Order: sequence, then structure tokens, then C-alpha cells
Amino acid sequence: MSTTTVRELPRLPRRARGGHKGTYGKVLAVAGSRGMSGAAVLCGRAALRGGAGVVQVATPIDVQAVVAAAYPGYTTFGFRTGGGGAAEVVELARGADVLAVGPGLGRDDATGAFVRDVFARATGATVVLDADGLFAVSPFRHEFGSPTSTFVMTPHPGEFARLTGNPAPRTDGEREEQAVAFAKRFGGVLLLKGSTTVVTDGVQLSFNTTGNPGMATGGSGDVLTGVIAALVGQGLGAFDAAVLGAWVHGRAGDLGAAVLGQTALTATDVLDYLPAAFKELESHW
Repeated sequence: MSTTTVRELPRLPRRARGGHKGTYGKVLAVAGSRGMSGAAVLCGRAALRGGAGVVQVATPIDVQAVVAAAYPGYTTFGFRTGGGGAAEVVELARGADVLAVGPGLGRDDATGAFVRDVFARATGATVVLDADGLFAVSPFRHEFGSPTSTFVMTPHPGEFARLTGNPAPRTDGEREEQAVAFAKRFGGVLLLKGSTTVVTDGVQLSFNTTGNPGMATGGSGDVLTGVIAALVGQGLGAFDAAVLGAWVHGRAGDLGAAVLGQTALTATDVLDYLPAAFKELESHW
């Protein structure tokens, strides 16, 4: 099966004049833990900035108050990582259009078991999987998700090596070859981060060139996860959402760096410049 390189950006969905918050999708972000509540906040805020109509952040109950107080635009739900917590999250997911799983969840055994239990119970969902969500399913095997689930995985090279069980690719050619092969094997969309981010579903292939080294900072990936989930919620397919999400995330970082410089750039700066990046896309409506 040949691979087709996609060179044009997908179009940002136009906002309907008669639209309401239900029109633009509900994102459920499963994120955060003690000491990493900020990851949940960043992901939830990014989903709202990405255009989602409704965002709910499911986070461990011991940090729910912190996550809830950090931003008024999303709702929160406190879950237990054991003792029925997965069933509670799956029930929430039934009312969502897309799940964003992993930012800041932690890597202890109980959390890993919780994530795998969520995937085993969830059916038909689109799941954007990042960070500690990726850790929980590494190395990746099909039993970690329902055959009807659509996965978008967003690893950096180290996380990708853990997913595949092989050494991280060393050259651009190896990155492309291994990304395509892995996407074909697991049947979803892979966004392999790097100076030129690779997005592929095993058939289509896209290279993103927005972004800069200033974005190599904690929390930047949490923002990307939220943006991609928001675009899926607005009706874009998984591959198109990953391609457009990578572009707008990197463009926001470029706009921020143009004003603030690369050295001082933070994940919250990327969040703050998402509106300007989306406004550029809106100019093509």
C-alpha cells in the first residue's frame, strides 16, 4: 500500500450562525494528578481555545478542587484511580464526542491499570492519547482499546520508542518509515513530534513545519492534546484534526516567540497566542 503525502492544510470548520455549544463538540479530558494538576488545566483550556463547545476535565478527586479553581470555562469531575473509577469515567465518556487521555496522570501501577481499564470498557470513542496515557499502554498492543475506537497518539521520540519497543529513529527517513509502519499496525493516527512533526494514518502522510525550539517546555504537549481533541469534537476526522492541530499549535508558538522570544516562551504563552493562530485560519473561510 503506497503512502500519499498531504501538502494542504484541512479547512477549519466554519461556525454556524445558529450554532450553540452543543454544535461544537464535547471534550472529556482525563488528566492531572497530585503535583501535575497544571497539565489538566492546560489541556482543558486548550480544548476551549481550540473551539470546543463544552469541556469537562476528569481528574483524580484529590486535585479536583485545584483544577476547578484554575479556570472557570470547563467543568470538572473527580474520579478514583481504583475501585470503580474507570467505570465512572466511561459513563462520562458516553456523553462526549472525544476523549483526551494522559496529560499529567502519573505513571504508578494503579494509574496504568486505570487507563487500560478505561480503554477496555470504552467503545466507539475517538481518543487522543498523550504523555502518561501513552506510558500506560506501552508497548502498544491492540487489546488496550476497543476495535471500534479511533486513536490519535502524540508521542515525542522517547515515548515512540517505548510504544514500539524499538530504539528511537535517528534520521528523518527512519522517522517517516517507522511512523507509517506503526500507524498501519495499530490502525489509528500517529503524530510523531519533532522539529518537523510527522502525522500519518499509515496511508496519508503530512509534515508540519510550524513551531520553534522555544516550545520545548513543560506543558506544550498538553496544549496540543487539547487542541486536537477540540478539532475532532468539531467534526474533523482524526487525521485532519492532528494535521491542523499541529499547524495551529506550532503557529501559536511562532507568534508568541516573535513577541516574547524563544528563551522565555512557556506553554501558557502558546495558549495565549492560539486565538491569533486560529484567526489566520478563519481568514480563509
